Amino acid sequence: MRRLGGLEAPMLAAPDQQIPLTDPDSRSMATSGRGSGVVGYNVQVAVDTEHHLIVNHEVTNIGSDRAQLSRVAKETKATLQTDSLEVVADRGYFSGEQILACDRAGITVTLPKPATSGAKSEGRFGKQDFVYLPEEDVYRCPAGERLQYRFTSVEHGLRLRRYWTNACPTCALKSRCTPAVQRRVTRWEYEQVIETVQRRLDENPQAMRQRRETVEHPFGTIKARMRATHFLMKTLPRVASEMALHVLAYNLTRVMNIMGTGPLMAAMRI
Repeated sequence: MRRLGGLEAPMLAAPDQQIPLTDPDSRSMATSGRGSGVVGYNVQVAVDTEHHLIVNHEVTNIGSDRAQLSRVAKETKATLQTDSLEVVADRGYFSGEQILACDRAGITVTLPKPATSGAKSEGRFGKQDFVYLPEEDVYRCPAGERLQYRFTSVEHGLRLRRYWTNACPTCALKSRCTPAVQRRVTRWEYEQVIETVQRRLDENPQAMRQRRETVEHPFGTIKARMRATHFLMKTLPRVASEMALHVLAYNLTRVMNIMGTGPLMAAMRI
């Protein structure tokens, strides 16, 4: 306890308030379990849907995927030397700024939006129940009222437009909508990009199943070959080298299974 007490001050003084005692470059990674975490590294991979080859990969010590999408997608696009790219990711990558960056880079993104509001779980209308009418720049609520634009604010660098109606207090559906005086809807200035992503997912509901069958395949194979879920090396450069060897071995095996050893060796001699 005295040793841990001595670590408290430098831990609180650290930028991310973490002091890994085994590997100084490792960090706490977000996991699906509430209150749980794993100290280690975050491996990003881009896998093609046809052959399940790893086109691009990177090892980071950033605990979340939210800021990874556009960088990995742009690097994959450059590796493939293509003018356009279609990317399917899970909801952990959802970020309006990242999706906008991909859109501007000619990258088509499909991913689900995480449910961050508790309205639906509490039996109330969610934002998806409010329809935006671009010609009028208003939202139509489930009761048919128009929520008009009121003002714009800036939060965390994002310009957000606010909409509401004064009809809420006398609305028959208010108990199913909001406990506040008025139901207010927020719209990002580039919300149409997010709406396009959602429409794309609605038109292709099998996209997330395809993602699981594509990107989880390499991870499962590599972990099985490692015989454990732990890297053997420590510090980010060494772990990155270890992962690069895993990716090389995986891709070579895939190519040998696809085209055969002889044609592969012949192609490598060219």
